[in-house]
Amino acid sequence: MALHLVPASSIALLAAPGGARVGSVAPPPSSWFRAAAASSSTRRRRRRRLGIALAMAGGEKEEEEPTPSAAAAAAGRMNLNEYMVAVDRPLGLRFALAVDGRVFVHSLKRGGNAEKSRIIMVGDTLKKAGNDQNEGLVNIKDLGDTELALKEKSGPCNLILERPFAPYPIHQLHQNEDYHILFNRGRVSLAAWNSALLSSKLSASSPGNGNSGFAIFSPRLLSSQGWALLSSEKDGLNRRSTNLANRITEIVGFYSDEDDMDAEWAHGSFPLEEYIKALDRAKGELYYNHSLGMQYSKITEQIFVGSCIQTEKDVKMLSETVGITAVLNFQSESERTNWGINSEAINNSCRQNNILMINYPIREVDSMDLRKKLPFCVGLLLRLIRKNYRIYVTCTTGYDRSPACVIAYLHWVQDTPLHIAHKFITGLHSCRPDRAAIVWATWDLIALVENGKHDGTPTHSVCFVWNSGREGEDVELVGDFTSNWKDKLKCNHQGGSRYEAEVRLRHGKYYYKFIVGGNWRHSTSLPSETDEHGNVNNVIRVGDIARIRPAPSQLQIRDPSVIKVIERALTEDERFSLAFAARRMAFAICPIRLSPKQ
Repeated sequence: MALHLVPASSIALLAAPGGARVGSVAPPPSSWFRAAAASSSTRRRRRRRLGIALAMAGGEKEEEEPTPSAAAAAAGRMNLNEYMVAVDRPLGLRFALAVDGRVFVHSLKRGGNAEKSRIIMVGDTLKKAGNDQNEGLVNIKDLGDTELALKEKSGPCNLILERPFAPYPIHQLHQNEDYHILFNRGRVSLAAWNSALLSSKLSASSPGNGNSGFAIFSPRLLSSQGWALLSSEKDGLNRRSTNLANRITEIVGFYSDEDDMDAEWAHGSFPLEEYIKALDRAKGELYYNHSLGMQYSKITEQIFVGSCIQTEKDVKMLSETVGITAVLNFQSESERTNWGINSEAINNSCRQNNILMINYPIREVDSMDLRKKLPFCVGLLLRLIRKNYRIYVTCTTGYDRSPACVIAYLHWVQDTPLHIAHKFITGLHSCRPDRAAIVWATWDLIALVENGKHDGTPTHSVCFVWNSGREGEDVELVGDFTSNWKDKLKCNHQGGSRYEAEVRLRHGKYYYKFIVGGNWRHSTSLPSETDEHGNVNNVIRVGDIARIRPAPSQLQIRDPSVIKVIERALTEDERFSLAFAARRMAFAICPIRLSPKQ
């Protein structure tokens, strides 16, 4: 029952077996969805009626028939993980209402139209529903909306559903089939004079003067605010959780458009044991869901790590609830634009809430960019901590760049071993930082102090490559790292003309040559330099020296040699050099000025 993504800019309603018509997944968020043009006049009339309905649902009232683009603009956007499907009634779907306010697919009737569509899955959240008539699509907020939208007994029904980013824990539904019975156990009824707590189907046509009250004993008759009062879940979803299984809450009730008590309901046409095994395999995976809002974790009294700030409301919450006084943001402007974040509004909100905002963009999923900018980031963090700021370190997802900065700070400045710092941060905050980039940057910082010294424990593994050999030829490697050109290392034949030799070296600049058939030769395809005696040698720079303002030209020389970083415990001298270099980097930061707290 896989969801097939169709790279189209529109939603096409297609014919499906068993009386179901399914639509492709919604286009990217940056584009508006629109009704597809059909070849037959009947389908064109149907699309026109749908376009009018969507325009009305969006609040547009027009005298004449709107164009598909106008209907799309009135309807609004669909997220990337949302899809639209048209299914003939009876649907064969049972919806569940959760305390957190979601109406989601609980089960499918075996042999029903929804199961035949082969696109709807258990756990999909119902966002909108409506008929293929002039009523349009209704936003689903509770079971009352669901019942009103699905009240017809025949004809097609349009559904917009949202697919979870992570696999839904279906086995929990098997273990808790009586959730709706357990919900009210031990709770009293809710009495209120606020008609806004009523479900949509019970809401009066006029708001009234607010003097009449009501008592509710069934949570099915309440809106999401009412469920929160009845269940004491006033905060809804766990904002810190990144695992879908941790966000399963109690089920309030069920609704189905079928009254057949003998119907066989199922949670999917797959063996449950295999599904549970698949969930276990995916347990370590991280899924970023932007719609969940900002999520954060407390690391120390002064450091918090989390995902991006999306709205001014997030800024106010960080200031008033968490007490944040500075934000260290690694998002680029293009990332913020892509996610629909208003940078200017957030920066203004930070100023109004007396929060210092520092933007230092690092390219996402770019180990090299993270490696060369990490020393500067840690320097910024150290300066902020020294000035007694309470800092929120953030990137888009909160999974990579921001936790990497905090781990590097603990490793470099607080003298915490890397594996302990990594375990400490990942235990407090769900993340997957680029550990190799942190190690690379660590050796770059130490090289800043050592000034090219080669003595000491190796820091990198280098694979030297000779690509001009012949079968059966003897190829050897020699250089200033082989006892100052005295020893020879045999290269292994890898097939064809390729010979390799792997050497563990400390960071620095090295000169070398190859001995092929007894003749000393340098490779013309590799970087080379001429020494003071006129000898041409190949040259390689292992690692790099950390700099405050790294430039692309300062990166290591690119050649076919493969260099891998070595992660190991630091020696006493290396720990001292690392701490000295990190502080030297921090207090050399200029011209950024960090104003004191007010």
